Amino acid sequence: MSDSRHPFDRAQLRRARARAGRLGDPGLAAAAEERLLDRLDDVRRRFSRALVLAPRPGALHRALAARGVGFVAEAALDAPRAGATLVDEEFLPFAAASVDLVLAPFCLHWTNDLPGALAQLRRVLVPDGLFLANLPGLGTLGALRQALIAAELAATGGAHPRVSPFAGLADGAGLLQRAGFALPVADLDRLTLAYADPWRLLAELRAAGETNALAARSRRFLRRGVLFEALAALPRGADGRVAIAVELLTLSGWAPAATQQRPLLPGSAATRLADALGTAERTAGEAASCRPEAGGSTRCD
Repeated sequence: MSDSRHPFDRAQLRRARARAGRLGDPGLAAAAEERLLDRLDDVRRRFSRALVLAPRPGALHRALAARGVGFVAEAALDAPRAGATLVDEEFLPFAAASVDLVLAPFCLHWTNDLPGALAQLRRVLVPDGLFLANLPGLGTLGALRQALIAAELAATGGAHPRVSPFAGLADGAGLLQRAGFALPVADLDRLTLAYADPWRLLAELRAAGETNALAARSRRFLRRGVLFEALAALPRGADGRVAIAVELLTLSGWAPAATQQRPLLPGSAATRLADALGTAERTAGEAASCRPEAGGSTRCD
């Protein structure tokens, strides 16, 4: 059973991630890592101690070393891995202010207490340390979700949840603020995954450890015929390939520090906006009495 505080079955997630570790590194994880590295390259700052939080082996720690990051600690999520510290992102064992960079590619969306996990990650950072993460956003796998629901409803008269809910853009920014990050930024990138054979999509999700870990999921396997119907209903493009959208939500924030930029207080501006624009300043009442006229001019009574 599930409740609002524990929507995900962590034991099932551990099994899925352990199996994914044996299947290899999928392209979806590599794409998420590449985008985090792109964001890191935009930061004009050198980092010396990085924590990589990842559920599967990858080349991210080697890419960081190539960028001059002096020390990299890799944290494996739920599945043991050589050279990595085994952790659970909901209970992080790292000391406060121990690293100046945290990267979490495509791994935090199965966290029951995401605000708590983000607060722990902020605590791990030194003042003015950088946090970068990405996770699937609202709309991801939407076509697959709808096809599975429709096929199961037609076959059985009911449907179980089979695709996880995802956070929206506003949710991401709010989570960063709630966790105490300074200068929070959340944005979305759309990835389109195209498959000649839609069964390849399911294989890639399995290899990424992204199978159903919802606590409210059905414990029975979906009948193969129902799955055939769902995959056959997925929309295809002009080239005959199934196109699946992944909305990649990227989060970035900084551990608070006294040296960071801060917004000016209301009323503290030294220059009037009207002066900067070279126009006359009017009150709200005066502006309401103005009306446009022919030729692009404005008349104010």
